[in-house]
Amino acid sequence: MKSELFKKKGKKKSFGWVIDESKCLSINEVKKLRYVCNEDRNIGMGKRRFSLLRNWFMLELGLEAGLRVQEMAALRCSSLLIDTKRSSIVLIGKGNKKRAVWINSKFKKTCELFLKYKKDFGYSINAEDFLLNNLKGEMITKRALQKFFGNIVRKANVSRRYSIHCLRHTYATFLLDASNNNYRFVQKQLGHSSIRTTQTYAGVIDSKGRKALEKLYE
Repeated sequence: MKSELFKKKGKKKSFGWVIDESKCLSINEVKKLRYVCNEDRNIGMGKRRFSLLRNWFMLELGLEAGLRVQEMAALRCSSLLIDTKRSSIVLIGKGNKKRAVWINSKFKKTCELFLKYKKDFGYSINAEDFLLNNLKGEMITKRALQKFFGNIVRKANVSRRYSIHCLRHTYATFLLDASNNNYRFVQKQLGHSSIRTTQTYAGVIDSKGRKALEKLYE
């Protein structure tokens, strides 16, 4: 009995998940991807190719909201709360948890523009319609989004090691820097259940909040 009472407790496993620079885009790589997508967007408008406009928005969505790929695919038009008083994206994330992701004023205008593009190309923008739809107006797959991102990476001559999930890592890294390492704010934006996950991006907890969004990628 005594031997059981004094038996040493097993050590808890350490949190070994680490995000390093190889998983995040540099500011120059962000600029290259955006340049390619903006050029494609102009082609898309001129040649009536909706896919190029959608892929442009997909990149901006990843960089400006840091969503998981499945979250991006599942977004509905009603997920965008971009009226006069609101600037956020409401979604059901990992673990079936609902969260609101704040967005900055520039990306709010990007969202409004994309909805206009969808309407101009004959796609419905009713509440239940998918935001990133395929050419049939249906929900797009995660694999398709990864393929589209891979095409952009190749066009931009950026390392092919990047997957579309690097957009989420890049968002987290730049937002931590812009917010003076406000872990709590970044945790809320990313939908991490534990702040230890957010802390893999490095830094010290401070507070800046919504103002940090306006400094992203500057």
